[in-house]
Amino acid sequence: MKVSEIKNALSNLQTVKFKLPDGSYVPAHFHVTEVGLVTKHFIDCGGTERKETVANFQLWEAGDYDHRLAPQKFLHILNLCQKVLGTEDLTIEVEYQQSTIGKFGLEFDGKDFILTTKQTACLAQDACGIPPEQQNRKSTSCCSPAGRCC
Repeated sequence: MKVSEIKNALSNLQTVKFKLPDGSYVPAHFHVTEVGLVTKHFIDCGGTERKETVANFQLWEAGDYDHRLAPQKFLHILNLCQKVLGTEDLTIEVEYQQSTIGKFGLEFDGKDFILTTKQTACLAQDACGIPPEQQNRKSTSCCSPAGRCC
């Protein structure tokens, strides 16, 4: 989901709800504690330099059980953050505390915002030495000793 898409969705909602991948919901008293620009500058295991930039939202819950973030307030927060996010229509990544800070993608089903799972992947699949039919297996990593690219 892009920043423009969440702004559009918020303008038509009465409540803001985030649904986790397991079907449960982030408690209704959550706060959006950060909206930021995150840039990751790295070299993949094949030696290619890469850069990824996302808009990052951090959701947090506390003992403030009466707190409810109205769609208009969330939209106001996003508009304030325009000076940090810039004008590029960035993809959104959501952080939410579980047993550790989880990173999620974001979708919208017309009613709720859906936190989607993210997976690691080898970005240099041509350098891995792993046959294409085995590259999607979770047990073999490009950068494992069997991957032979690192």
